[in-house]
Amino acid sequence: MTTEFSVWAPTAEHGVELVRGDVRTPMKRFDAGWWRSDVTPSAGERYAFSVDGSDPRPDPRSLAQPDGPHGPSAVVDLNAHDWTDASWSGTRLDGAVIYELHVGTFTDRGTLDSAIDRLDHLVTLGISLVELMPLADFPGDRGWGYDGVAPYAVHKTYGGAAALQRFVDACHARGLGVCLDVVYNHLGPSGNYLPVFGPYFTDRYQTPWGWAVNLDGPGSEEVRAYFIDNALMWLRDFHLDALRLDAVHALMDERAVHFLEELSARVDALSEELGRPLSLIAESNRNDPRTVAPRTTTGSGLGLHGQWADDVHHGLHSALTGEKQGYYADFADPGALPKVLTTPFFHDGTYSSFRGRHHGRPVDPQVMPGWRFVASLQTHDQVGNRATGDRLAQLVTPGRLACGAALLLTSPYTPMLFMGEEWGASTPWQYFTDHQDPDLAAAVSKGRREEFADHGWSAEVPDPQAVSTFDASKLDWSEVHEGDHERLFEWYRLLIALRRAQPDLSDARLSASVVRREGATVRVRRGAFQIVCNLGTYDAALPGTITAAFGAVTRDEAGMVTVGPDSVAIIKSA
Repeated sequence: MTTEFSVWAPTAEHGVELVRGDVRTPMKRFDAGWWRSDVTPSAGERYAFSVDGSDPRPDPRSLAQPDGPHGPSAVVDLNAHDWTDASWSGTRLDGAVIYELHVGTFTDRGTLDSAIDRLDHLVTLGISLVELMPLADFPGDRGWGYDGVAPYAVHKTYGGAAALQRFVDACHARGLGVCLDVVYNHLGPSGNYLPVFGPYFTDRYQTPWGWAVNLDGPGSEEVRAYFIDNALMWLRDFHLDALRLDAVHALMDERAVHFLEELSARVDALSEELGRPLSLIAESNRNDPRTVAPRTTTGSGLGLHGQWADDVHHGLHSALTGEKQGYYADFADPGALPKVLTTPFFHDGTYSSFRGRHHGRPVDPQVMPGWRFVASLQTHDQVGNRATGDRLAQLVTPGRLACGAALLLTSPYTPMLFMGEEWGASTPWQYFTDHQDPDLAAAVSKGRREEFADHGWSAEVPDPQAVSTFDASKLDWSEVHEGDHERLFEWYRLLIALRRAQPDLSDARLSASVVRREGATVRVRRGAFQIVCNLGTYDAALPGTITAAFGAVTRDEAGMVTVGPDSVAIIKSA
């Protein structure tokens, strides 16, 4: 627990007061714009700060907002939790299988404690790293988490800081690592009081969410420290194993040492100190391998440990569904799927019709291992940003789902699943919000309808503000052991087990995969194995021994394996 009340408020002219109920206590100014109080904090105590006599506002580094982000903060004693994971040695990104989940819709109760009850399912599946969508506090009870305004506070609906500690402890007891999605490129539109305290934002750059975070202007030393300290807190005090950094391309920084480079250096130092691996995984739309290239004195790499590779998703999705609208247009090319199964960026200096320009930079297969790129069939973005939140299971047959899973889980990349994908969940995952500001709520609902109006979807797009939209997005766990759902789950479980048991199927060398697409048949050579997916209407045949199969797959006396339509086989060479 913090031993003092302190806050950074460099622009305060007349002073800063600590506010506890009706009691206001003047704080003392120290170096670099920091203010401190001699009052000793007590666990659970409510408090706020008043700058130059303004209305009391919550602590920018608040660990709890019991009444929401507009109310006072509460003192939290992080040392109150009795950790049981002293023997935990950590989780490496190399070799990991990630599972992305949203706490609010993962279970009926939507809490971190109720999520613990489903961890054994993830163990049975073979998951090694659980990725939680953002937990930072935001107004209301429902949301994806990317509109958080209190980056240090775990949202009360999920159970708060203590619940996250219990969740991480429970994961480690089962051999599961934990990754947290954090948002450092912006704060939400309601409840962001950071500008009251200091120059946290700058109008020198614009982002999709408005002003950019001030990472390189006057006062940016403390702003950078604010976010770096946040990252270190999750990894150190909450024993997390990794962080997923949202939209790092929106972190505007012209310094010679980029914020991400500084962050990765600090995290690597903490990893050394703690004696366990810690990972930073970037979401970036730049298709730039320098994001995960090593840090050097010449600044050639940012030194992050992994990054999302959305092009792999786009190639798989287009091949399985036949969709070619929007950013899928370029991926309808028959050569797209073979390319993204051997290099993570389809656009690696090539022309992007969606962007109207050339995009990306090539990945050197002799230097960069595939495990540094997180690949997926589905993510919260790729499902939730569709008009009705329809999953891949609502678009293709179970056989095609199985084909996609086989291509992903035998690839050189770090595979990531989105909750419910492993059993072809029938529930959608939609865009939902709970904005408390009536004008903002109305604008979001209207904007969502208009976004899809040109495509004829407006009448069907669920209202983000409706509770029913949130409820419809909750997983139905009763499906797991029913019919095709159970078959698909067992297929995913088998694929992950094979990936771990057969080094050829997890070989991270990009040059180790040979991919051919002949019409509707996709063949991937991975060492002694071939993954054969039939996405057409006619049988495909080749010699070998069946290691695993889903759908209409047979082997005759002559040793010829026949793979029927919408079926997949993993075949070992005779």
